[in-house]
Amino acid sequence: MAARKSSKSVYVFPAPIDNDEIVGHTDVWNHFMDAWNARDAHPMHPVWMLTGPRGIGKATLAYKIAKTVYGNVGDFFIIDMAHNIDDKGKAKTDGKIISVHTVRGVIERMQLSSMSGRWRVVVIDSADELSPAAANALLKLLEEPPAQTLFLLVVHQLTSVLPTVRSRARVEKMRPLTIDQLRELCARFIPDTEISNETLRLSNGSFGRVANLKTLGGDAIYDELIATLENPKSNSSDLLTIARKIAPDNALYGILLDAIARFGLAELYPMATTQIANISRINLEPEIAIFSILNEIQKCLQTHTAI
Repeated sequence: MAARKSSKSVYVFPAPIDNDEIVGHTDVWNHFMDAWNARDAHPMHPVWMLTGPRGIGKATLAYKIAKTVYGNVGDFFIIDMAHNIDDKGKAKTDGKIISVHTVRGVIERMQLSSMSGRWRVVVIDSADELSPAAANALLKLLEEPPAQTLFLLVVHQLTSVLPTVRSRARVEKMRPLTIDQLRELCARFIPDTEISNETLRLSNGSFGRVANLKTLGGDAIYDELIATLENPKSNSSDLLTIARKIAPDNALYGILLDAIARFGLAELYPMATTQIANISRINLEPEIAIFSILNEIQKCLQTHTAI
């Protein structure tokens, strides 16, 4: 299924549940299929945790596994932001975490559903986004998982998941995609667009990031960012202009860290990652946080030049 391109040059990529094409990760797929095919002789582990960087295909693989086990698209249980609900059972579209009510709702539906001798599948995308209460509700379920029920947890950052949840899961670490694999995906989903080696390098093995960079024009903004920082005549107004282009979408914030890496300014990583985290953690104004990072990069570059 190829990406659709609108008249405004915005690409629309299929959601993981609708994407039947996956590139890479054959080792994890084979691990699961070996366990699945031998389930009569050796009981299946009920909880599988697919972990790795964002945008490498974890959710796509989770849904591929779910379809293999259940056999029907969409007939399994899904816990994610798109199905998030509030305490009244209504859709919760303004949240940044998956509520405990969403998890409890799925548990209630599971209790009401008939097994009919078939396996049930629960896809959680992602476990990083569970609220503390939601994570604890899930933990109670995993402590005594229902028979013939498979839990597939997508995890972007393993350290963000409760240790007690991790201890009950079979953890499968998925690696970033290779340049060749990224090019294969580009040929499938955005065949009419030229993807530079620089864009692929910036993606850090994540096709999701390639998609974001192209959709949001992030590759062009990155080039402008580097040119501005390398220009000794750039001033605060120039940095603010760049900050305003990056600020609207958090999918672009990573190019700030890419710039730091490009210039070899590892000492700025703690400050930059803290500032980026503060944008959502304490509602720090994005433009202010980004401008602050750019200003520190410029100061370091000027200092190194002077030396």
